[in-house]
Order: sequence, then structure tokens, then C-alpha cells
Amino acid sequence: MNTHIYIDGANLHKGSIELGFNIDYKKFRGWLSQKYKSNKIYLFLGLIPKYARLYEHLQECGYILIFKETTTNAKGETKGNCDAELVLKVISDYYEKSFDSCVIVSGDGDFSCVVDFLSKRNAIHSTIVPNNKKCSILLKRIQSPILPLNDHYHKFSKIIPK
Repeated sequence: MNTHIYIDGANLHKGSIELGFNIDYKKFRGWLSQKYKSNKIYLFLGLIPKYARLYEHLQECGYILIFKETTTNAKGETKGNCDAELVLKVISDYYEKSFDSCVIVSGDGDFSCVVDFLSKRNAIHSTIVPNNKKCSILLKRIQSPILPLNDHYHKFSKIIPK
């Protein structure tokens, strides 16, 4: 079975930090690869030039990075929401028959439409939720497996010292 994994980078990062974990992305990729037998793992991120070294590291770890150009709002906050890019990539890969099954890593309800679409076509293995307490009710309503990462962080993360 050919399984692709699509990761909402901001949602994963925020969820892990909220739970007090700093992800080792190399170990995380290994865990995902072993668990889902996947060789294509996409990581969607807002492109911020000062993080160029991080992006290089992530590519060395084997992630396929897909970037969204960022903007800065009036408060000086950087915005680079990649939801549309992730949905477009998943659906285009589905129609191009690039995978038999996929995994989406996000607890964001914005992905409920794509999870529901794929679920009805038996094309989604599961949705991995970075923080079960922040998982959208929209995802929970769909008849598709959800795997909370809460009990798995110890396998590929370090606890953030308080």
C-alpha cells in the first residue's frame, strides 16, 4: 500500500508546544515512516527567511517541504496559513492516484471537508491530532479514525523544561 502523509506544520508545532514537548523531527519522521510505511511525508509551512537552517534540517530529515508565502499584519504578526495548499495537494494527489491511502496531521477543523471526502472513498488511513484537547469537533464528527499524539510524544520528543 502506498501511503502519503500531509502535515500541517503550524498545527503540529503549536500542539506539541502546548503539551510541553519539543519535537525531534528526524525521530518523528522515523516514527511516521515505520508506523505508516510511508516514504512521502509532506510538511506545509509558512516561509520565513530567518528559519532557512531549520528548513534545510527538515529536508535532510527527509520531509518534502511545501511553503506558503507569509504576510505581516498591522500588529507585526507573521501569517502563513497553509491550509489551502495542503488541501489542494491532497486532492490533486488523490485524483492523480499518487497514493492508495493518506494520513493528515492536524486537529484543525478546516480539514474536515477533505477528511470527509477521502473517508467516503476509503482513501484516508487516519487523522493524527497533535493535541487531542484542541481537536476540532468537525473532525470528530467524521467516521474516520483519529489518532491523538498526546500519548506518543515521548517516542520522538523532549520535554520542554519549565
